[in-house]
Amino acid sequence: MASLEAVKELGLTKAAIMCLGGLPTNVKPVFGKTKAAKKIITVDGCPFECARKVVEQAGFKPTKSIVLTRDISMKKKGLSEDIGKEIKGVMDYISDAEIKQAKDLIVKTVLE
Repeated sequence: MASLEAVKELGLTKAAIMCLGGLPTNVKPVFGKTKAAKKIITVDGCPFECARKVVEQAGFKPTKSIVLTRDISMKKKGLSEDIGKEIKGVMDYISDAEIKQAKDLIVKTVLE
């Protein structure tokens, strides 16, 4: 959500979201867009940094790696905690304030 909000704020001439799964599966348009990018900024939800690792394994070096649990102190909640209980939507786990914080950090990073 935060990345989408950042792209809406910055516009597609300054920011875009790409299909991360297209890198290890060698999807040509994804590779082309990644090669053409002036900056590559990965946004990960936790310290495992899977997005950064996928980008690096595809041969690219992120300009900056954002980790939400580290950089804005977002608390990670395992969705598995609610197994067997009432099903919740993803937005029940993320506050509007956290989305705004993450969006602001992404925008700031793009503009650096």
